[in-house]
Amino acid sequence: MSTPERPTRRSLVSRVLSGVLILQLLLGLLLFWGDLRSGLRLPSFAPKAPSLTEPVRPGDQTRRFDPDRASPGGRPMPETPLPDRLILTSLEAGASALLEGTIAGGDAERIIKQFDALQSPPKTLLINSPGGSVQDALTLGRHLREAGVDTALRENDICYSACPYLLAAGVGREVPESASVGVHQHYFGENTLLPAFVAVADIQRGQGEVMGYLEEMGIDLRLMRHALMTPPEQIYLLLPEELRAYRLISARE
Repeated sequence: MSTPERPTRRSLVSRVLSGVLILQLLLGLLLFWGDLRSGLRLPSFAPKAPSLTEPVRPGDQTRRFDPDRASPGGRPMPETPLPDRLILTSLEAGASALLEGTIAGGDAERIIKQFDALQSPPKTLLINSPGGSVQDALTLGRHLREAGVDTALRENDICYSACPYLLAAGVGREVPESASVGVHQHYFGENTLLPAFVAVADIQRGQGEVMGYLEEMGIDLRLMRHALMTPPEQIYLLLPEELRAYRLISARE
């Protein structure tokens, strides 16, 4: 009766390489699936945050947030969703304009052209947005600051995720107490299905760019502490005293 041969070094190497190839294949499938289902993320085992409609109190400001499945536009959420791209509308004979909707990729270039084409540049830009593309928010925000406009929210409107960077662009900034401003982590265009370590360099570079932008706009960088500590599927809602402390509310100088 013959005994089984012990695995050779070559066969062990072959098995390791096969395992690596299988892992790469699985990662490729995850990337592909993530592109098909951009809202899909790895399961989270953190305690579940309360609903966005729950009242906010000091120390209890983190809420569930899914802009792809909710109908953002105030708290509580209305039945009518905001547009899936930014829409610029001139109001009050040019004295103000309304910018509302999700910040989609390419919106900065499109909105800048529309803004510059207005016959009478608005003094105040009203914002109502659940957020979206960080890069577009920064590009558009810099243009708004150069134009010298004020930014504001109306009663019960929202400004979440990347939207506060548009709010920060105003020379003067106003947020009524019934409006809602919130921050959280960003993906900077990376696939949302993979864990952060896969693209840590890009994430750190993106966070650095955001911090530089906030410093340009005169915003207190303590704001980033809340953003970095809040998962993307949640939102940290800023209290009025925090909005003032971080200078997201500011009178025109």
